[in-house]
Amino acid sequence: MTKRDLTITDNRTGKSYDLDLELGALKAVDLRQIKISEDEQGMMSYDPSFVNTAATKSAITMVDGEAGLLCHRGYSIEELAEKSKYLEVAYLIMFGELPTRSELEVFESEIGRCSVLPQEVETMLRAFPADAHPMGVFISMIAAMGTFFPEARNVDDPEVRMQQVCHLTATVPTIAAYAYRNMADLPFVRPDSELSYTANLLQMLFKDPDRPYKVEPALEKALDVLFILHADHEQNCSTNVMRGIASSKSDPYGALAGAGAALYGPLHGGANEAVVRMLEKIEDKRNVPAYVERVKAGEFRLMGFGHRVYKNYDPRARIIKQVADEVFKVTGPSPLLDIALELERIALEDDYFVSRRLYPNVDFYSGIIYQALGLPVEMFTLLFAIGRTAGWLAQWQELLTDPEQRIARPRQIYTGSPPRDYIPLDKR
Repeated sequence: MTKRDLTITDNRTGKSYDLDLELGALKAVDLRQIKISEDEQGMMSYDPSFVNTAATKSAITMVDGEAGLLCHRGYSIEELAEKSKYLEVAYLIMFGELPTRSELEVFESEIGRCSVLPQEVETMLRAFPADAHPMGVFISMIAAMGTFFPEARNVDDPEVRMQQVCHLTATVPTIAAYAYRNMADLPFVRPDSELSYTANLLQMLFKDPDRPYKVEPALEKALDVLFILHADHEQNCSTNVMRGIASSKSDPYGALAGAGAALYGPLHGGANEAVVRMLEKIEDKRNVPAYVERVKAGEFRLMGFGHRVYKNYDPRARIIKQVADEVFKVTGPSPLLDIALELERIALEDDYFVSRRLYPNVDFYSGIIYQALGLPVEMFTLLFAIGRTAGWLAQWQELLTDPEQRIARPRQIYTGSPPRDYIPLDKR
């Protein structure tokens, strides 16, 4: 008999089970053969919040939290951030390889062509109150966009999928810019297909319709790098939602709106906003030591430090820190950056944080840069969503073409009342 990879002995029955591992993982469904009696469904695993459960195989992104590594399709995030534009990385993530020059030109041209919103969508955007949170506007508009492209429901058609991938990648920045301008009570600025992806976003955000607008190259590069760093990050909360919705064969607009709703939560995309609010609360770098002591006393958490996956310095945080230097050469120094640097210095020298492996993550510096660009904190998560759209769409496509995937249906361990007789209303 061929030796199997793993032997499990059930001490309840004394039976042993020889099980195979696949790519180093145990198939949860194989646990079903472990049972006391034949009329049982068999054993299942219990894993709240999917702490140690792989729900898919993926070739898109690899994170090694212990080593502090992040790669997309095998390329390190450091090289991609240094040498590529965001749309190159988006293409890589979505289609598996870096584009040739001609492929990139075609992709950029298609993105430019699709960036204009239907007039009805612009009208709906204007209907939101000025104090509506931009992420709420974004989620609503993405879902509404699906009604303008009913063919998007043909998710098994590769050509249709490609069309929607381009359309969503193109229109997400337009929706974001219009949500901001509506909040600021400013007229909308139309997309300019002659500009790069990030330069176009900057002009839609900040251009005065009556004056020429010159995009500052350092700010264009900084925003491009931030989008690259946010493009994908394995099976995080919003990506898991994107895949879960996609498993029902939903169109990409509904799935992406759901992913955006997950990102909206303060424990996910809202973390960079929380960092800025924390730094504003500290007020001055002289107050940092006292603030750190209060964190150590358990009064509150240190926002922007630590990560569910990384047990080392988040590689994205290192890159953002370098980008911040270039941004502030253009925008001028930021008191928040001074506070952040002092906070990082003290935390990395304090055994309390080092022993707990609490290092700065991607959110620690990104919000400071967004603020330096002149954006309100309410826009930070929406900027995150623009970059993450590439990853969401790549994960959506990968799930749809994976023959092992079915509609998501987790099991549960029931803890409620056993079956009981109904009590009529007059006897309760």
